[in-house]
Amino acid sequence: MAQKYVPIPLFDSLEYMDSTLETRLSLIQSSLPTDFVVTSMIADYKNTCRFLQAYRGSAETFKSYRREIERLLQWSWFIQAKSLKDLRRNDIEIFLEFCQAPPIDWIGVKQVPRFLNQGGFRVANPVWRPFVATISKKAHRDGQQPDEKSYTLSQSALQAIFAILSSYFKFLEQEEHVFGNPVAQIRQKSKFLRKRQGKKTIRRLSELQWMYIIETTEQLATENPILHERTLFMMNALFAMYLRISELAASDRWIPQMGHFYVDIDHNWWFKTVGKGNKERDITVSNAMLDALKRYRTSLGLTSLPSPGESIPLISKTVGKGPISGTRHIRKIVQQCFDKAIERLKQDGFTEDSEVLTAATVHWLRHTGISEDVKNRPREHVRDDAGHSSSAITDQYIDIELRARHASAKKKLIKF
Repeated sequence: MAQKYVPIPLFDSLEYMDSTLETRLSLIQSSLPTDFVVTSMIADYKNTCRFLQAYRGSAETFKSYRREIERLLQWSWFIQAKSLKDLRRNDIEIFLEFCQAPPIDWIGVKQVPRFLNQGGFRVANPVWRPFVATISKKAHRDGQQPDEKSYTLSQSALQAIFAILSSYFKFLEQEEHVFGNPVAQIRQKSKFLRKRQGKKTIRRLSELQWMYIIETTEQLATENPILHERTLFMMNALFAMYLRISELAASDRWIPQMGHFYVDIDHNWWFKTVGKGNKERDITVSNAMLDALKRYRTSLGLTSLPSPGESIPLISKTVGKGPISGTRHIRKIVQQCFDKAIERLKQDGFTEDSEVLTAATVHWLRHTGISEDVKNRPREHVRDDAGHSSSAITDQYIDIELRARHASAKKKLIKF
């Protein structure tokens, strides 16, 4: 049955979820196994919608929760012919094994929208799949294409499944829709999740790579200031203030504005943002970052520093009005800087550094900024600027111990 059933998306985006509810229920019902109790499915679906709508404040969190819950319901309803109330610990373990090797018909090779607008209606995208096979950025640059048969589920993805489904069933239990949390009952999580000894490896840029990237971006800004002064400011902000890309782009929950840079009574400058978990925080603005802001504003014909409450978008579109919304365009801009830096590194003979840089993502800028600052600033200060929930997370960026450990091993002998 798993091979015959081709999944259809169950949940639309937040803005359409309420308006498409009845339509989705009707379509889902028509695909259910004949022995499935429809009323159970409807109750599952409506409770899940309520759970997902609780994450209206964070678009990325909503998408993550929707992805994992949608996979579970697809499997539970259409393969096991079970409602959420019927799932037990053993079922969840079987589901986790299923996620590690889903049927080919359940795997796509690219991220696509779940639904499309067609004649004024929202219709399911026929090429959408619950799982997506991906390849590294380097492999893509080398001309490789993702293949359904190469799909793998990473350890971080498995950890996300555990965390999200546990929260999901806890909600359902509180709503008395289920009686017990089958995820919490899994005692031997070690057979799914590997324990790591020591610190997590932080993916970051070397000093040489960052120097080439920022110098490349400065050259672009000099050659084409109308387009790339904005690029230079974004690169500086992502590195110097450890911004996540979602904190630089406009969204339903937060639109970064010039007025979010502000000065306190001690004449110290700060930047206010809303980050992961919809948490607001204030980030210290260094003198160098303040100079970057002044340069950027001057290029826009503005005063060197913003006035209180100034509502001009921080990152405006180059064509049209308003801020850049979403993260895709910003990723593309940053990747252009990476690509040009890679070319320069190759030309100057730094082949190994250029190869490593092909795997870099925007988030590496945040990691690099934190890793550099934690060498010189109190970790509590870096923690609060980065928006880390605990100092233990910030400690992962301290690589002095790793360097010392490797240095002590370099001269070990194999032959005495």
